[in-house]
Amino acid sequence: MNFRPEPPHAHDAIERVGVLLVNLGTPAAPTPAAVRTYLAEFLSDPRVVEIPRAVWLAILHGIVLRVRPARSAKKYEAIWTRDGSPLAVHSARQKSLLMGLLGQRMKAAGLPADFAPVEIAMRYGEPSIASGIDRLRAAGATRLLVLPLYPQYSASTTATVLDAVSDHLRGMRRVPALRFVDSFHDDTGYIRALAQGVNDHWMKHGRPDRLVMSFHGLPRRSLDLGDPYHCHCQKTARLLAQELGLASDQWSLAFQSRFGRAEWLKPYTAETLAALGRAKAGAVDVVCPGFVADCVETLEEIGIEGRDTFVSAGGGGYRVLPCLNEHPRWIAALADLVWRNLAGWLDPPAEARDRELTLARARALGAKT
Repeated sequence: MNFRPEPPHAHDAIERVGVLLVNLGTPAAPTPAAVRTYLAEFLSDPRVVEIPRAVWLAILHGIVLRVRPARSAKKYEAIWTRDGSPLAVHSARQKSLLMGLLGQRMKAAGLPADFAPVEIAMRYGEPSIASGIDRLRAAGATRLLVLPLYPQYSASTTATVLDAVSDHLRGMRRVPALRFVDSFHDDTGYIRALAQGVNDHWMKHGRPDRLVMSFHGLPRRSLDLGDPYHCHCQKTARLLAQELGLASDQWSLAFQSRFGRAEWLKPYTAETLAALGRAKAGAVDVVCPGFVADCVETLEEIGIEGRDTFVSAGGGGYRVLPCLNEHPRWIAALADLVWRNLAGWLDPPAEARDRELTLARARALGAKT
């Protein structure tokens, strides 16, 4: 096997810790061609669609990729911004804010501010997981913390990230030490950040009659086969309702994004919104706790299609709450999550630490003179 060349090595360099944030991905543009490229990669993953390979690939290339890209491109076009894909924009901002906060904590701990460089990657599309790992390695990282930005674990999301990381590491001569966060569905900081975002919105706009918590759906078969995703969603919803002080009749849990004819996790979000509309539920707010950044599923599916479903069924006020995005409470929770998972990796070798102190003193003396 021919291994890829290693980045240049300096014996006096500090071995850093790399943090790789990973989200699902987005097309490069809201066009049928770009969406087709994205969907081809996404839907070809055997963890995403668990149908016999030969059967599914025939359906994918013979039907899905001929019909769905144009339809999906219109959805992306409806939510695209001047800066590009909302998911990509929010992810880049999250990375920058996290780097800043981690840098402050590193300095306070007596470490170089850039001791833990951060990169953002997409499981499908760009920037790729492979390129993110390579950038961290080039920055001197010999230890790698991978944090999929999926709060609730599922094989079709979280596990695919580890697949891609492993595939890329397989071609390395110097494989970095690896840590992997599999979920944070019940993390206290994450739950409190969600609650703060909801309360911030309610302080400005008032409380609704019902809060719907909509999570991305999965085929029902995944639950039967032992995937913990459904249980993770239930726990997140329960903890969020508790943090918000909601009674059981003030909130609902539902699952969106159903695809195909098979049964998926229930209740379905569209059916829940239609039922609330028919019941004249009054004001309904929808929050999507499973998404840490706004994207086509939150902005178009819930924001546009969900509103149409609810209002056309007879509903009143309808609001979609922003995802966590760049909320300061979320960035702090993300930094806490990273910091805890870097435990034991935050002490550079003594000689490296002494060298950094010597350089810092030299720079200080130079500034005084």
